Amino acid sequence: LVAMTAMPEMVALFNGFGGVASLLVAWAEFQSKPAMAASQGVPVLLATLIGGLTFTGSLVAFLKLRDLTVAGRRFGKALLFPGQQALNGLMLTAGVGASVWINLYPGVWPELYLFVVGAAFLVGVLAVVPIGGADMPVVISLLNSYSGLAACAAGFAVQNNILIVAGALVGASGII
Repeated sequence: LVAMTAMPEMVALFNGFGGVASLLVAWAEFQSKPAMAASQGVPVLLATLIGGLTFTGSLVAFLKLRDLTVAGRRFGKALLFPGQQALNGLMLTAGVGASVWINLYPGVWPELYLFVVGAAFLVGVLAVVPIGGADMPVVISLLNSYSGLAACAAGFAVQNNILIVAGALVGASGII
């Protein structure tokens, strides 16, 4: 049983698990055929990027809602540092750039896929740490949308119409 006051935390975890599930589906698809056509490679890499971002972003949101103290610092407060937005943009650009590279030269750099996963994880953390606890419901709604978009991309990757439609509905409802 979960107390009503802990529901946002539970929803954050559900979003994170949905994101990592999409990432794992994309990972399995990539491992089965690393030299895939762009029509399948793009959804695989989108599911990876969005799923990874959703997973770590949701874990950070969960920890912020718990307002834990880590290394003497309250985790629920916003964490800001100089150059944060530049680092966010750089990591997102690097992840997208590596994804484009993988699609342009399929099968040449399968290790680059791990970089995409790492970049997605880091962007998820960096996107949520500057947000304070009071704004977490908005963040959780956005992450819910991202988990749906990741599921939709995973559906395109494995060519599953039900996953595409369900993911698109969840993605659209969170964005609205």
